[in-house]
Amino acid sequence: MLFLAVLGPGFITANVDNDSGGILTYSQAGAQYGYTLLWTMIPITLALIVVQEMCARMGVVTGKGLSDLIREEFGLRVTVVMMVLLVLVNYTNVITEFIGIAGSLHLFHVSKFISVPICAVLVWFLVVRGDYKQVEKIFLIASVVYIAYIFAGVLSQPDWHDALVATVKMPRRTVWTSDYIYMAIGVVGTTIAPWMQFYLQSSIVEKGIRVKDYAASRLDVVVGSFFTDIVAWFIVVACAATLWTHGVRNISYPEDAAQAMKPLTERFAPILFAGGLFLASFLAASILPISTAYSVCEGLGFESGVDKKFKQAPFFYWLYTLLIAAGAGVVMLLKRDQLVPMTILSQVLNGVLLPFVLYFMLRLINNKELMGKHTNSRWFNVIAWATTVIVVGLSVVMMWQQIRGGS
Repeated sequence: MLFLAVLGPGFITANVDNDSGGILTYSQAGAQYGYTLLWTMIPITLALIVVQEMCARMGVVTGKGLSDLIREEFGLRVTVVMMVLLVLVNYTNVITEFIGIAGSLHLFHVSKFISVPICAVLVWFLVVRGDYKQVEKIFLIASVVYIAYIFAGVLSQPDWHDALVATVKMPRRTVWTSDYIYMAIGVVGTTIAPWMQFYLQSSIVEKGIRVKDYAASRLDVVVGSFFTDIVAWFIVVACAATLWTHGVRNISYPEDAAQAMKPLTERFAPILFAGGLFLASFLAASILPISTAYSVCEGLGFESGVDKKFKQAPFFYWLYTLLIAAGAGVVMLLKRDQLVPMTILSQVLNGVLLPFVLYFMLRLINNKELMGKHTNSRWFNVIAWATTVIVVGLSVVMMWQQIRGGS
């Protein structure tokens, strides 16, 4: 009963990241590199659980959001820099959500010049004039759609031996090109996106979860993390078995990834894929801009909230509106063959920004004056710092290889 009462923030936060960016990044990883990126899933899942649990714990103990704590502990100047970076990276994620909307409805022969503006307006009204909490409840139920990817992965008849070995064994050194590392960072960035940490902690605070009830909330985080990464594993496997095996090494358009659904239902594969991609993209497009606006206003001390009038919170409303309008506008300007590369880029940027967010989180979570007896254990610190160092290392190697010409 207690678990069901607190179920939501952890599960939703983890699974909302299986949005357009997540689905297309995992699909491209399977199509381009087969099973060779599956080794990332176990350490990423462990890191996701630790990072999400840290955020949830800070929210419960302090009763404050992450951006609010960064401002209080590190000062306004540092917070402004962090918020600018967050807005820029989140903006690319908003673009990705509208790419998912455009790509999914293109399967029904709806032009992006019709689908994207209409959905942008609907998203704006749904949150500002509707009930924002209903969006979360809808997404909680809609997460069941992701089970289709698990069935698709099983029915695609993958090489289970190769898939399982690739999950526990890193590939040989010859695979580690700049493009491979680029995709690996994208997989990390789409699974542990920076915006998720701000959103989760604020959701925990808003839900008013107390320390004595935190065990159930922690279970919510763990269940959500396992579920989202199991889905991610099967998306990679399905695309490796259906696309990579048959020589399709690149997903040129969002609808190309629908081929991975054919083992489940060949006739209705495009419809099933389009429905899942649209639902994930539309709901993430509702959550991402509003959570960004909340985080920035919280960090910089501006009034925020859809319950306030425009005159009471002008910065909040302008930022939210601009993120949606500019995100939708860019998608209408992009060519069709630029949609998937733009999606992957947004997830790589998530991965590059992640270590900065983790640094502040680790400093905050280990502050005894702030957290009391609820600071990190030694193993949590080891895993979180290791994640930070590894992602930084991958980013440096990727940039070095690109400077040297991708050798």
